[in-house]
Amino acid sequence: MLDETSMAQRLTAEFIGTAFLVFIGVGSIPATLIVNGSAPFTFADLGMISFAFALIVIATVYAFGHIGGNHINPAVTVGLAVSGKFPWNQVPAYIGAQVLGATAGAGAIIGVLGHKASTLGLGVAHYGSSVPVAQAFFAEFIGTFILVFTVFGVIHRKAAAGFAGVAIGFVVFAVIMVVGPVTSSSINPARTIGPMLVQQFSGGSVLWHQLPVYLISELVAGGVAAVVYGLISTTPADRSVAGPGIDLGDPAESTYAHSAN
Repeated sequence: MLDETSMAQRLTAEFIGTAFLVFIGVGSIPATLIVNGSAPFTFADLGMISFAFALIVIATVYAFGHIGGNHINPAVTVGLAVSGKFPWNQVPAYIGAQVLGATAGAGAIIGVLGHKASTLGLGVAHYGSSVPVAQAFFAEFIGTFILVFTVFGVIHRKAAAGFAGVAIGFVVFAVIMVVGPVTSSSINPARTIGPMLVQQFSGGSVLWHQLPVYLISELVAGGVAAVVYGLISTTPADRSVAGPGIDLGDPAESTYAHSAN
């Protein structure tokens, strides 16, 4: 249970988990471009990148879920807080740890792949000039909504036990396959900010004017997903109070622990 870990342990887990997510998931983008060379980017390449994201999400859920909940995404943290399943006073610290972790993970990409990773864009989320702002906003909103909505589904007290990590990883894979061609499918404010910062520091080009589109759409989607899931699923037995958090790897125990009798 998460109340057995200290706040420092939880924040460290969020930092490391988000760093892993960015290093493997985002890092797979420049790695693919390096391997491809002059070959064109294909839908199969997008599939492998999506699979890299899915695998690392699954791994981190089971590796860090019992320590800090493994949100590794500010949209998930905000969604849980909106639903009352996570205390608002811990939200800034969690988001700070996630952004720092994403920045460290992006820095590690350059450390492993070299400056060429930055030259190839470092996997920074962006949308093309031909994509209207409204379309980019909606793409990130719907992608993040589906992700956070799924998180709420798998942590529900009646959800099948043991499959949370797999379900969350697979929905990340699925969302990237559709949203990726439009906005790079960030669906995670920390994943958006971290690579942007490192790309800027390494001398690369960053479209900072696009950042608000990502942040607002993703954070709003997290909150909306929490409200909508609550409206369609809540029963009297689901009334709960904010506790230390929910272990996404084994949500049943922590969910029952915080249920109001």
